[in-house]
Amino acid sequence: MSEFLVIPRQAHDQLVIQAYQSRGFTADEAAEGAKLAAEAARHGIRTHHALKALHLDHLFGSAAGGCTPGAEIEVLPSRFPASERWNANKKLGQSVAYRAINRAIELADQYGIAQIAVDNAFHYLWGGGYVMEAAERGYFAYTNCTSALAEVVPFGGKFPTLGTNPHSWGIPRGAANGFPIVIDWATSTVAMGRVQALKREGKPLPPGAAVDAAGQPTTDPDQVASLLPFGAHKGYGLSLINELMAAFIGGSLPTLRGRAIPPGEKKTPAFYFQIIHPEALSGGDFACGRSQQENLQAVIDDILGHGNDHAMLPGQLEAAARQRSDAAGGLLFTAAEVAEFNELAAELGLPPWDPASLAKG
Repeated sequence: MSEFLVIPRQAHDQLVIQAYQSRGFTADEAAEGAKLAAEAARHGIRTHHALKALHLDHLFGSAAGGCTPGAEIEVLPSRFPASERWNANKKLGQSVAYRAINRAIELADQYGIAQIAVDNAFHYLWGGGYVMEAAERGYFAYTNCTSALAEVVPFGGKFPTLGTNPHSWGIPRGAANGFPIVIDWATSTVAMGRVQALKREGKPLPPGAAVDAAGQPTTDPDQVASLLPFGAHKGYGLSLINELMAAFIGGSLPTLRGRAIPPGEKKTPAFYFQIIHPEALSGGDFACGRSQQENLQAVIDDILGHGNDHAMLPGQLEAAARQRSDAAGGLLFTAAEVAEFNELAAELGLPPWDPASLAKG
């Protein structure tokens, strides 16, 4: 029997939109927050769907002054036509990210490459969702961000001074070749959303992912105080990139984000987006007369050949989850997740989802 229950997309979106609007967000912001949450669930990203998004907003966002419902983005002057600088004014991160991707695509169509640096931001949740959308539209996309809270211990240290600091790349493939390649990860061994998900399900963490309040390794999600970077110094270096890029943009000191700050300091994350038009990358000299897309596929086939039948491409698991969700006719959630959604519905005065009447997916 399946462990998942099927929630119709419309029912999910109605609940999430109402939750955002009850907190003062505009209709557009609520719809964009629901869209990202639904796409995360649709692609099997259990760490960054609506429960995580609304929990993050409650802890650090609209209730805590870290996110301002209805805020307007300010586009700052720039002498570089393919680069824009945005002051997000603490607008909902998902709204900012969707707008940044769309604007960067417009600029890349004109200049071949575009970048947008965003200051005074609030976390945008699942970076893979934005680059995947851009890749499906035919563009090479990249984003990174700093997190709402420092909860990762640097390599060789013992006090958390880094965010989970994800990197996300989307690489387009032709429609005949299936799903886009999406390389997307937190630079911690697991995301804090994974800790919350395992706690919800009563399951342990993998070894080497987290430490307790005394700095000792733990696999108990109830005892987690801080996370560890993946790959030791390698994950630490990738996490550091986000913090240093944010420092150039105007991002705050990582240990101040999500916490009380001294006068004159700030505690907002920063975002970076880059879009490349594939034509801007072409050297025009592909072997055997192949086109750019044919050459991309030939390289992929070579990598996955030579007996590597069981190897997979980044984004393949997400594509499989999407197919499963679409075949089920809705979004897939565990019984524990449905119970948590029903707690949210009760807070909003809405009827609960009845697990007994839901299809299995």
